[in-house]
Amino acid sequence: MPFGYFGKILHVDLTSGNIEVEEPPEAFYRKYMGGSAMGVYYVLKDVPPGTDPLAPENVLTLMTSVVTGTSVSGQSRINMNARSPLSGAIGDSQSGGFFPAEFKFTGFDGVVFRGRSPHPVYLTIIEGVAALHDASHLMGKITGETEKLLKVEVGDPKAEVMQIGPAAENGVRFAAVINMSNRLNGRTGMGLVMASKNLKAIVVRGKTKPQVADPDLLSKLHKLGPKWMPENPDVDGLGKLGTASVVLPQNMMGTLPTRNYTEGQFEYCEDISGERMAETILKKRDTCYACVVRCKRVVEVTEGKYTVDPHYGGPEYETCGTFGSYCAINDLAAISRANMICNMYGVDTITCGATIAWAMECFEKGIIGLEQTGGIELRFGDADAMLETLQQIVENRGPLGSILSLGSAAAAQVWGPASEELLVTVKNQEAPAHMPQAKKALAVVFAVNAFGADHQSSEHDPMYEEGTAQLYLDRLAELDLKDPPPYGSLGPEKVRFAAYTQIFYSILDTLELCQFVWGPAWCLYGPTELVDLVRAVTGWKVSLYELMKVGERRINLMRAFNAREGFDRSQDTLPKKFFKPLAGTGPTAGVAIDRQEFETALDLYYQIMGWTPSGMPTPAKMEDLGIHWVAEMLPQAV
Repeated sequence: MPFGYFGKILHVDLTSGNIEVEEPPEAFYRKYMGGSAMGVYYVLKDVPPGTDPLAPENVLTLMTSVVTGTSVSGQSRINMNARSPLSGAIGDSQSGGFFPAEFKFTGFDGVVFRGRSPHPVYLTIIEGVAALHDASHLMGKITGETEKLLKVEVGDPKAEVMQIGPAAENGVRFAAVINMSNRLNGRTGMGLVMASKNLKAIVVRGKTKPQVADPDLLSKLHKLGPKWMPENPDVDGLGKLGTASVVLPQNMMGTLPTRNYTEGQFEYCEDISGERMAETILKKRDTCYACVVRCKRVVEVTEGKYTVDPHYGGPEYETCGTFGSYCAINDLAAISRANMICNMYGVDTITCGATIAWAMECFEKGIIGLEQTGGIELRFGDADAMLETLQQIVENRGPLGSILSLGSAAAAQVWGPASEELLVTVKNQEAPAHMPQAKKALAVVFAVNAFGADHQSSEHDPMYEEGTAQLYLDRLAELDLKDPPPYGSLGPEKVRFAAYTQIFYSILDTLELCQFVWGPAWCLYGPTELVDLVRAVTGWKVSLYELMKVGERRINLMRAFNAREGFDRSQDTLPKKFFKPLAGTGPTAGVAIDRQEFETALDLYYQIMGWTPSGMPTPAKMEDLGIHWVAEMLPQAV
C-alpha cells in the first residue's frame, strides 16, 4: 500500500464524456511527487506543439501531492496547469483552502481534463465515484450562488466546490478558478482554459484519508507549529494581520509599487495596511485545512457605498497593492469591494488591478482619452472610476472593459507604442507588488520564471543580505547559502541565492505546500522539517538533495515546454519601466535596474542552471534530471 497518495489519477475526456483511472507506479510518484511537476508532465506529453490555449487539444491538470491531506499546517494546496492564454507559455497556478484536502479524501491524487464538452458540465467526485452532470442552469451565476446551488444538488453542505465565474464565461483572459468563493488559482488565465472546455465546476466530497508511514513523526511536526509560531514574529504577524501585514514594511523600504510602479512609496499606506484592516473592517480570521497560522482575512462593510459581503473573504497584500497603491487609492472599503467583485466573477486580482493602474497612467499621460474609456475620467486616486472599470472588465463590455479584459500587454497592442512604455509585464503577466528595482534577485527570477513575473517563485532579497536575522541565515545555510551579500547587490552570490531558492520554492509548488508555512528562511518550518515531512508521510528516505532535484526537474519541464513553443532568452526580460529611475521620495527614489548588471546576472543564472547562453535546457541536463524523454522535444540548442 502506498503512503501519502492513492496511486490513482482521473482522466476525463470532456468531448466524449469518458472517465478513466490511471494507476501510475510508485517510481512515477517519487520522481514527480505531485502538484506542478506532475501537472506539467501531462501538459508537456499530451499537448501538441503549437496548440491554441483555448483549443480542445489543450490539457488542463489539477494535482495534489504526496503530502496533501495530512494533519500538518500548510499542506492543503492544489495546482492547475495548462498552456496559458495570457502568454502562450506554460500556465501554473496554486490555491489553498479546504478543497485541496477534500479532493484528496475522494481517493484520487489528481485529474487530467482533455477535449471540450458539447455543453456546459460540472464534475463530481464523491466518495471515489466520478461523474459529469449538466451545468447549463449554472451559467452566468456568480460564484457564491453557484457554490450554494451545487452543495444542494449533491446533497452535502460539506462538499467543496471549485469553479469558474462569469468572467471566464465572458472571455476575460485573466479569469481565475476559485474555491470557497475566496481562494483562487488566480494567475496565468487557468479560468479561461477551464471555460473553453465548457467545464463549470468540480465538486468533491470524501472521507478516505491517505495512510502515512510514520504517524509519530508527523504528529511531532504538527505540534511544532503552534509551539514555534509565537516565537516567529514574521509568521505570528502574518496570522494576526494577514499578508497585508507587509504593507507598512514594504513602504518603509521603498518597495510598495505606487501609481503603476512609478514610485516605491505611497503617502497613504497606513490607510490600506493590515493594521488598519484589523482595526476597522476585519470580521474574523479564516484558515486552510489543518493550518494553525490562520492568515486568511474575512472582512465586512455594511455602511457606505462600498459594502462588502464576508462570504468573499478579504484582500491580500497583493490586492491592497494592485487596487490600492498601484491605483493611488487609499479607501480600504473600496479596495475590499474590488476584491469581492473579483471573487464573485472569478478574476485574478493582481493582473486585474495592475491592468487598471496601467490604464490610469495611460489616461493621465494623454495616451488614451474619454473615447477609449467610454467617458470615464480614469485618474489615479478615483475609487469610483476604478470600480466602474472593474465591473466593465468582468462583464467584458464597453470600449474600456472589452480592451482591458485582455490584460495590459494585449491592450497595449491596441493603444500603441506609447502605452507599451508603461507596461509592468513579463511574458504578458503583470508584476506583483514586490519591486525588483530594490530586490535585485527578484529581477532575475521575474525574468526567467516560466509563467511570468511571480513573487512566490523564490525567496526575497532581505532574507539574504548583510544584517539578516540569524534564523534566516541558519536555514539558508542548509542550501549552501552562507555568505550574505551587501544590500541591493546583484553579484554572483545574489544570483546563487535567486537560483537555489527558486529551486526550493519549486519543490514547494510540487509538494503543494504553502510558502507562508514552509520555506527556506522566515517561515514556520524550514528545510530540515521539509525532509522530515516527506519521510514521515511517504516512508521514502528522501534527502534535501533529492527534493531539490525534484524542484529543479519541475523548472526544467516548464522551461522545456516554453522552448518547444518558441520561447528563449528574448522573453526572459523585464519591462522597460523597470530600467528607468523611480520617482517620488524615500530610499528607492531615483533607483533603477542596471541593464548591463541584469544581463550579466542572467548569464550566470543560465550557467548555474546548466542551460545554454540563450537560456535553453540541454539534453545533458534532461539526463541529469532523469527526464531524457524531454530532450527530443527541445529545439536545437544554441
